[in-house]
Amino acid sequence: MAKYLISFPSAAMVVPDGEWRAVGRDAHAVIEEAKTAGVYVFGGGIDESVSPVLVSANGTFKEGGYPWAPPLNGGFTVLELPSRDEAIAWAARIAKACRCDQELRVFGFDPHS
Repeated sequence: MAKYLISFPSAAMVVPDGEWRAVGRDAHAVIEEAKTAGVYVFGGGIDESVSPVLVSANGTFKEGGYPWAPPLNGGFTVLELPSRDEAIAWAARIAKACRCDQELRVFGFDPHS
């Protein structure tokens, strides 16, 4: 089975003020369904209140990420599923719960990690 990364950038999540509680409830419900189904690997979101640090091989570091790359933010979930079709179905469930489109990618899991 392959692992799939289902994610969205923060800017994609445009939710009317009165719906945030329902979004949280619905998103947590989908994750609980994935856990019950035995397909959940891990998930979460980038803490945007903490700036990234770019660390070099020699141990030096500086505030900020790669200057040429778009910022990494938003939420993600990794599920282990038997097919791309099932991954698309789960991504659709997450999209419905979060009220925003989700990006689906095959996660290059390293079995030695």
